[in-house]
Amino acid sequence: MSGLPQDSQSPSSLQEGSPATNLGKSGDYAKLNLDSCPEINPALTIQSWPQANILPMPQDVLRIEDQAGSQAGQRVLRLNGALVMTTMFEFQSMVRSDTSNSLIIDFTNVPYVDSAGIGALVGAYVTRQHGGRRLALVGVSERIHNALKVTHVEQFFRFFDSVSAAEAA
Repeated sequence: MSGLPQDSQSPSSLQEGSPATNLGKSGDYAKLNLDSCPEINPALTIQSWPQANILPMPQDVLRIEDQAGSQAGQRVLRLNGALVMTTMFEFQSMVRSDTSNSLIIDFTNVPYVDSAGIGALVGAYVTRQHGGRRLALVGVSERIHNALKVTHVEQFFRFFDSVSAAEAA
């Protein structure tokens, strides 16, 4: 078993009056100290006590606004939210379906990207390069720029401070 103790007890085999059985009766989860309750296997607590106050991680949301650029053949994608594994699919779909000569992606409202988001950006670069089309990134924060630098993909992209600067280039 992957690192779990072999002598894990089920809730039904716990001693009456132990901190674990009192937990189930009182529902006072905040006062439970797992260090003082050796009969509780924290890895199994979720299965044993599904009513425990354990919340799922919040889901990231990415909104993408697609609009025409100021010149013919330009498109601007304005991103709002994190570009991460759970949000990259719509982004990839929009980039792949775009037929403009110049695609400008505005990162002004993107707080962070993960490795999947960086992969989606590299995919966008490759797609654009194979078609002889341009890609520009706007408003990239220092945090995202550093992530691109650390992963050695920064050199693939052209960076601009504003959408108007990217449109004029």
